[in-house]
Amino acid sequence: MLRRLWHILSSTIAAFIGVQTERNRTRDFQTSSPIPFIIMGIILAIMFVAALLLIVEQVLR
Repeated sequence: MLRRLWHILSSTIAAFIGVQTERNRTRDFQTSSPIPFIIMGIILAIMFVAALLLIVEQVLR
């Protein structure tokens, strides 16, 4: 379970950055459902926006 979570996290981060190995991309598309990747993407996007807001708030103080 932890290994699968790590795989989903690393694949989603690679998608955010725009780099992915062919082997990992093929493995991602062989999964039965895209839902875990979508959920992880939403979580990471929210965390990214929150981090940016915190950084901007600290800089403007």
